[in-house]
Amino acid sequence: MPYHLRPYDNRNEAIVPPGNNWTPLIYFNDVRLSQGESYQHHLEAHESVCVVVSGTVDITCGDHSWQGVGQREHLWGGKPDSVYIPRNRPATITAASAHAEVFIAGGCSDPEEPQGGREPFRLSPDEVDTIQYGSDDTKTHRRIYHVLGQNVAGRTGNILVSELFTVGAGGWSGFPPHKHHVERPGIETDHEEAFHYRFNPDHGFGAQFAYTGDDDFGPVYHVKNGSTILLDRSYHPSVAAPGYEMYYFTILVGRHQRSLKQYFHPDHEYQVHTIPGLKDMIAKFK
Repeated sequence: MPYHLRPYDNRNEAIVPPGNNWTPLIYFNDVRLSQGESYQHHLEAHESVCVVVSGTVDITCGDHSWQGVGQREHLWGGKPDSVYIPRNRPATITAASAHAEVFIAGGCSDPEEPQGGREPFRLSPDEVDTIQYGSDDTKTHRRIYHVLGQNVAGRTGNILVSELFTVGAGGWSGFPPHKHHVERPGIETDHEEAFHYRFNPDHGFGAQFAYTGDDDFGPVYHVKNGSTILLDRSYHPSVAAPGYEMYYFTILVGRHQRSLKQYFHPDHEYQVHTIPGLKDMIAKFK
């Protein structure tokens, strides 16, 4: 079943550690640094991406070095700047601004890693793929920044990472209800998923649904600024309360493949064809 990790000060320790009980393929950490402080990042089995939430950092990985990564003063102020780190490659993150925050997303499923391993690389804001879909009328207006999506095809393993924003005050995400936990060729893929939530203003809140079928009145989680949801299986729409903009950092890891195939609940699938731009959004999770 899904799991809700309530907001807490993780002190730069992994919020979703390797091999956890709910989404063992996924890793997630929220790293906060003051100027000059460094964080040593090393995942033996997980490829990862360091996404700068706010501030500026310098990142080194072996012979590779990137200065001044991060161009946002805050989460709501533009596209992310990121660095991809292959598995079992140590990296150092050092704050170059007064304060910096970095989300680290990891995935350990990479069955087609090339001989000799992958190479680290930087993803500037200009390389982030953006899509906006939905409408105010349908209460589904949303903007997505694809950090690791079609823009990096062939350069990573089975990990997909995005930033998702509800546009305006309140509204639905992950709608129509869908799932992706069974490998059924052409119908559905087996992808684990994790969400980390933020709200604007930060005292905002929302609700995360999680249910397995028509007869299951699964849990509804009260999510707040800093909540993390782990989704191993379930339909999982979410909603932001009126008056609050909701953001969630999304990590998807495919057990058998990279491209995501979502299965929409039959009672609601028709809305795929009525929500503006939704089909384009679905096509971007490759």
